[in-house]
Amino acid sequence: MMHADLIDELDLLGQLRALGFEVSGNAEQACAVAVCGLNETNARALKGLVEKLYTGSATILPAVRQAIDQQLLPGLVRFRQSKTA
Repeated sequence: MMHADLIDELDLLGQLRALGFEVSGNAEQACAVAVCGLNETNARALKGLVEKLYTGSATILPAVRQAIDQQLLPGLVRFRQSKTA
């Protein structure tokens, strides 16, 4: 039997919590909370998490990918832009 590596909402929440973010709810809500009040340290950690997820071999489920694309990535971009403005 073949087992696929999947990143589901619980996996994402677990990884965000492991980075020190206090998140709950679904992936969209958790990502929205994670990008609030970013600082250099946790922005770097989030960027690393996104890179790890997107370059890894695991399949990212659609709800998780959507949350990353619509919450985490724009939040990281806003944070970087606020640092250069």
